[in-house]
Amino acid sequence: MIYFTLNCFISFIITALLIKSRKLHRFFADYDLSGPQKMHLSPVPRVGGLGIYCALVLTLIYVVYIKNQNNQLLLQFIISSIPVFSLGLIEDLTKSVSPKKRLSAAFVSAAICIYLTKSYVSRIDIQVIDAYMLTWLPFSYLFTAFAVAGLINAINIIDGFNGLVSVTASIMFLSIAYVAWRVNDIDLLLVSLGCIGAILGFFIFNFPHGFIFLGDGGAYLIGFLLSQMSIYLVHKHSEVSPWYALLLFIYPIFETIFSVYRRKFLKGVPTTMPDGVHLHTLVYKRLMRWMVGSHIEKHIIRRNSFTSPYLWILSALGVFPATLFYNNTVILQVFCLIFIFVYLWLYIKIIKFQSPKWLIIRKK
Repeated sequence: MIYFTLNCFISFIITALLIKSRKLHRFFADYDLSGPQKMHLSPVPRVGGLGIYCALVLTLIYVVYIKNQNNQLLLQFIISSIPVFSLGLIEDLTKSVSPKKRLSAAFVSAAICIYLTKSYVSRIDIQVIDAYMLTWLPFSYLFTAFAVAGLINAINIIDGFNGLVSVTASIMFLSIAYVAWRVNDIDLLLVSLGCIGAILGFFIFNFPHGFIFLGDGGAYLIGFLLSQMSIYLVHKHSEVSPWYALLLFIYPIFETIFSVYRRKFLKGVPTTMPDGVHLHTLVYKRLMRWMVGSHIEKHIIRRNSFTSPYLWILSALGVFPATLFYNNTVILQVFCLIFIFVYLWLYIKIIKFQSPKWLIIRKK
């Protein structure tokens, strides 16, 4: 339990300092209040990932030098995450890092992690691809880097409301911890619990009031850890189906794929351009009918926070069956199709102003 409790405590303390210290708040606060994905009316720090990362580092130092325990896996993840986390944090502070540079950092982090952990995507349970493509290591390494970069971007895309990524990622880490326990991978289990603790220390200040945001650095860090831990789990344990990872992350992955399709083919705009019609944004605008149109900050924060539970439940539709059937490829594939159907049905209903009445929250 020390991984969970110590990470939570350190993350809580550092996050509190980032919020309460006037000098730090002035330096780290986000003063950009414009844009389709901006949901705050006053400057808010968007460097929540800093507390999470520092918690992981300081916990590792404590475990190694005070408790004399060795967790090489956590060290490998921390080292390999430096490029992508650093570029994300710099973007949070300067707004000057191009998407190409951040994508390159994701590839570099993935390459470092492949080298350190000796884990990569070696199978996807599709015979033709497994036999003729993934057996060639250069292709397998490149495929892994693309998969990691893709999930990092996907986690960043769904990061728009208080507590959305925090809880979504936490239940994903909890699933990884459970499967790691089932396959007797204690190091991965401890790392997963540590990540949950670090996120919880941040979550306390992020939900429901939004005193601090995760930022690109935090979203990239969480996306990187989730992707690499799932790759490690599938690569090292043959009993875990690769479709476990796909179903586990089906919500952010399909949100990204659908967003690319919508922007590229329906709107004809660059796929990197932000917009306001992601599913989570539509839930905020059309299901959270409480105080629609109000510009009072406490009303906006309340609508913001009430949005996240909808997406927590949607994400759980993938996470729970993935956890239960982590070793059964056919069942996992069926649940992937079910999730896609539910997502598209819900999106179409909301976009056409035909949202089921039981989903809409109105002022009482």
